[in-house]
Amino acid sequence: MTELRNVEAELSRFRIRILVAVGVILLCFLLLVARLVWLQIVKHEQFDDQAEANRTAIVPIVPNRGLILDRNGIVLATNYSAYTLEITPSRLSQPLDTVVDELAGVIEVSPRDRRRFKKLLEESKSIDSVPLRTKLTDEEVARFTVQRFRFPGVDIKARLFRNYPWGELASHAIGYIGRINQSEKKQMEEWDEEDQANYRGTEYIGKLGVEQSFEKQLHGVTGVEQVETSAGGRPVRKLASSPATPGNTVVLSIDIKLQRLIEDMYGDRRGALVAMDPKNGEVLAFVSKPTFDPNLFVDGIDQENWSMLNESIDKPLLNRALRGTYPPGSTYKPFMALAALETGKRTAGQVIMDGGSWAFGGHVFRSHGDHGLGAVDMHTSIVKSSNVYYYSLANEMGVDLMHDFMKPLGFGQITGIDIFGEVRGVLPSQEWKRNYYRRPEQKKWYAGETISLGIGQGYNSFTMLQLAGALSTVLNNGIKHKPHLAIATQDAMTKQRTPLAKEEPVNLGYKPEHLAVIRKAMVGVTQQGTSTRVFQGAGYLSGGKTGTAQAVGVAQGAKYNASKLEEHQRDHSLYIAFAPAEDPKIAIAMIVENAGFGAAAAAPIARRAFDYYLMNQYPSEEDLAAVREGKAANPIGTPRVASEVAWPPPSAGGAAAAAASADALVASGASPQSGLPPSGRGPAHAAAVAPAAAGAQAVPTNFTPSPAVHPAFAAAAPPAPVAAPPAAAASATAPVAPASAARPVPVVRPAPAPAPRPPRPVAQAAVPATPEVRVPPAPSSAAPATPAAPAE
Repeated sequence: MTELRNVEAELSRFRIRILVAVGVILLCFLLLVARLVWLQIVKHEQFDDQAEANRTAIVPIVPNRGLILDRNGIVLATNYSAYTLEITPSRLSQPLDTVVDELAGVIEVSPRDRRRFKKLLEESKSIDSVPLRTKLTDEEVARFTVQRFRFPGVDIKARLFRNYPWGELASHAIGYIGRINQSEKKQMEEWDEEDQANYRGTEYIGKLGVEQSFEKQLHGVTGVEQVETSAGGRPVRKLASSPATPGNTVVLSIDIKLQRLIEDMYGDRRGALVAMDPKNGEVLAFVSKPTFDPNLFVDGIDQENWSMLNESIDKPLLNRALRGTYPPGSTYKPFMALAALETGKRTAGQVIMDGGSWAFGGHVFRSHGDHGLGAVDMHTSIVKSSNVYYYSLANEMGVDLMHDFMKPLGFGQITGIDIFGEVRGVLPSQEWKRNYYRRPEQKKWYAGETISLGIGQGYNSFTMLQLAGALSTVLNNGIKHKPHLAIATQDAMTKQRTPLAKEEPVNLGYKPEHLAVIRKAMVGVTQQGTSTRVFQGAGYLSGGKTGTAQAVGVAQGAKYNASKLEEHQRDHSLYIAFAPAEDPKIAIAMIVENAGFGAAAAAPIARRAFDYYLMNQYPSEEDLAAVREGKAANPIGTPRVASEVAWPPPSAGGAAAAAASADALVASGASPQSGLPPSGRGPAHAAAVAPAAAGAQAVPTNFTPSPAVHPAFAAAAPPAPVAAPPAAAASATAPVAPASAARPVPVVRPAPAPAPRPPRPVAQAAVPATPEVRVPPAPSSAAPATPAAPAE
């Protein structure tokens, strides 16, 4: 029997299905429309920004670091452009060692490069870009560029590097820059937001000297550049930019030619010298010997060179002028004499009998061996350097009165010079000793400890900077200026020079007649005293005071014999001096470590420094050799005209010659900085034409060369040389050649850094201790010592 279909029911079900399907379709369509509205209207700005961010990148433009000049416009620190091969460990697709080995097959990677890279890697994060090779040639850039696809995470970057064209000269004053380490990065996190933003993209910071203390002025203002990037994240073209503002130029008070002369006269000897203008506190020379080449630190010093510098017994990294403390010896006597006059303990005409020794508490303090000077007044005590006069004066004054008088002069105090790292030294007092020592028996001050303080021995321990500052105050009628190395800054854009603000000088209120007594006696030292032979025939009248300070103790009853002692155990040679006597323009405080009598080693250096500064005279080669050996008193041979002596020095390399050409621009009022080309020319061209002096337009930190514009790909263009000869370097500031030039201008690169001098087999100079009559030990690791009798 056939079942009849219910057509109406089926149609009803069909219609329901149709309606459900249409409803679902409409719902889906509405969802799509809603999503489209959400994405295209509600979230339009957000996704538009994201799309733009995927297409473009904001790149910080690191500003060119400012130059450092001496007082005459000679460039002491500058910049040069070069390529670096850098690795970002977090982006590598292979093990790091494998990548380095494969890179070595494309570009030479020396063992020194590997050691430096390993050291820098330890100080960096995995996301940081770490240089494996620096100063790549155009040929090396080309070889890597064609094989870049093999090395994800490896890039070539155009960088500006710091250069110190005179190498070791004045390195302790100028300082150096280095890569920002993790400790410094943590400190930077505490800076305000604006300062942190100014260091985005910056990898180097001042580490020492003027480079460190004037970091803010030298760094400049970071710019930004918006670039269009490829799918691989590499820049394709520049869309917009806000240029960086170069750092300001810092002008120092140092006369670099005077500095070079003094360092040359020290030779291989250790010591320190500070020369100042007593009328304003400007530092004319700031010498610490031995010194070091700051260029070694710019790229990251390798372990071999670091070990040689850090472990050398001569301590070349120690800034002796700023941090080296020494007993002042007999150079302390003029200040003791002034203290006697100002405190009323003695008059200038009061006579003391010098019998060759002075006894106190059963201890005999020697003076000039076994013979005395007889009747001695204050003038004679300075001219002939009587120890007995000052033994008895120290006993009369007592340690606390001496401390209270010497403190305002700056002894044992921070002078406030405009570089970091200064130490106080020791100006002893009873309170100082109570605070310094722990055991009760050590805290007590013994009367016998006071005696040797009068001749600049015992606990006395000062820097040459403090000694020069105190001398300058006496010469400036008791008016004390804060010593300073920098005198002005020069705006990188406007070229306007602005003198740096100075603190108001302090008048210590000394009586003019007392100061006249001291100055007259110091002039007598050069006319009839211990440095007469050295200053004989000088074209000016000068004053001074020799000093001989003990390095090790001499037992009671024994005599000092330098020939029987190791070199590092011999006495130090000191000298303080000023000239011209009637109107002092330069004051010097200096020490030559373990060189003996002050008039034999130290005073001859001061004489030639005065001849240069006041008379425009430069020692003959024969005289220079004799001074280095400590065998010269009066100048030997015919002095040369200082202004005619070759500069740059014959030993200077191409970078120094380039700096000399920049000096000429500075002297003419022009800028020694020339701009890097716009990005359309490519960084290869930028490296080819950039001179040793930095450009006004900085290089984006991640800009990479393109094979299409790299001149090394042009068959007709031979590879550029690694370093320019002096003639080419000297002309490196010429106008930029057009991009169509057949051959790029050679890159100016710094002269190769000389290897540090191997350490000599001598021990570091010990800080002398106080006399044997004292029961507790001295505040150093040195054994207690009896003050030596200077043969002055």
